[in-house]
Amino acid sequence: MTSMMRSSALSLALGYVALGIAALILFAAPLWYAWQVTIQEGRVEFLQADAQRLTDVFRRDGAAGLKSFIDARVQMQIAGERILLLTDASLHPIAGNLPAWPADVPPIPGNYTIRVAVANHGTQTALAHVANLGTYKLLVGRDNALFAPLQTHFWYGLAAAIAVLSVAGLLIGLMTRRALLSRVDSIRQTVSAIIHGDLQHRLPTQLHDDELNTLSRTINGMLEQIELLVHGVRNVSNSIAHDLRTPLAELRSRLEELALIRPPAEQAYAEIDGAVADVDRVIRIFDALLRLAEIDAGLRRSGFVALDVADLAANAVEFYAPAAELKGIDLAFRCDGSLWVLGDPILLAQALSNLIDNALKYAPVNGAIEVGVQKHAGGKHAGGEHAGSAEITVSDNGPGIADSEKAKVVQRFYRGDASRGTPGVGLGLSLAQAVAKLHGSALELSDRKPGLRVALNLALDAPGAALPAQQPAAGAVAAAT
Repeated sequence: MTSMMRSSALSLALGYVALGIAALILFAAPLWYAWQVTIQEGRVEFLQADAQRLTDVFRRDGAAGLKSFIDARVQMQIAGERILLLTDASLHPIAGNLPAWPADVPPIPGNYTIRVAVANHGTQTALAHVANLGTYKLLVGRDNALFAPLQTHFWYGLAAAIAVLSVAGLLIGLMTRRALLSRVDSIRQTVSAIIHGDLQHRLPTQLHDDELNTLSRTINGMLEQIELLVHGVRNVSNSIAHDLRTPLAELRSRLEELALIRPPAEQAYAEIDGAVADVDRVIRIFDALLRLAEIDAGLRRSGFVALDVADLAANAVEFYAPAAELKGIDLAFRCDGSLWVLGDPILLAQALSNLIDNALKYAPVNGAIEVGVQKHAGGKHAGGEHAGSAEITVSDNGPGIADSEKAKVVQRFYRGDASRGTPGVGLGLSLAQAVAKLHGSALELSDRKPGLRVALNLALDAPGAALPAQQPAAGAVAAAT
């Protein structure tokens, strides 16, 4: 019983019942007052009408005629229905159904509430009207109890309405509690299953979209995201273990071989250089992961400054020009002039360097790569409305990426079939995607047939804003690479 009373649904239902009863009482109070005033006015009008008829009889037939008329009315009416009394100037009774003038009523014209004893009817409360007929006094009254049944019916009706409201509210509260407990129990079972490791479990939803159904859909969305993140962490952990195992195994093999065969100095130095390269590879993996962690946490937003993205892209192209020349690749650059954006120059340089580096890996010998920066008209991005955007593109004429893999290549440590024989650990595009997300954008991958086009849109920013001075673009590219 205690747990039932503590139920939120039942408590809410009882609260609504209390509010309903209060509203009913507040509605009945002015209604009762208006009814009382109306009844009182009706009683006064009836008494005045009776007094006027008796006055007309007195004026027409005199005191004797009025006495005969009153005696006849007293004999005809139901005992106690009307109170009639005619007296002389000394208040001695002449006619009527009262033995004497009421002690608490002054012989002054007006309306009074009196308690009188009527013959064969006992003591009763009545509303009386006093009038002067020359030297005579006339008292006309009506029993207040005539309207008592109406008052009783009113209170009975109000009590019945309160009872019906209370019972209905209690039943609705119990039914709501039962329905809520059923839904809450399903939520409890789902949460219990998730606690025990079943991340695929979801809250049941219904066709009608009520509040709990909306909450269940929201929680299911959260659970899907949690499951995705958990699987992502597992995959990343497996990928880290796999990608670190190879350089560490090579490093151990080199060192073990050096310790066993103790080769000449020149060969030993060559093996040491190879070991250093293996260590550098491991360090690059951890540096990339740490940078991704900082981006995911939003810690790099503090490094946002106003920068010319065209200048940054030009320096990146200049930096990779020797590598492209060695491979016989035509690395071209085009832009629409200076385009200022608000961002982290080191992270943007890192993302652009990764995109150019990927293009150099997959572009064929004597192929072509184009890096472009162009302005687009106003639109929307993650931060809201903006006056325009700067689009950075890196295009090549390599094998491209299949449509089925475009969504996967931005995942961490993912390497497609075309990248099995190329160096790298599968963090380049995922880092570029994270940088784009930090800047309110996303990587857009499209086919060139042949080749691949990768685009990144950044909202334009006025260069005159009060912001920290930008890092030189050449320095940002050097720091990123």
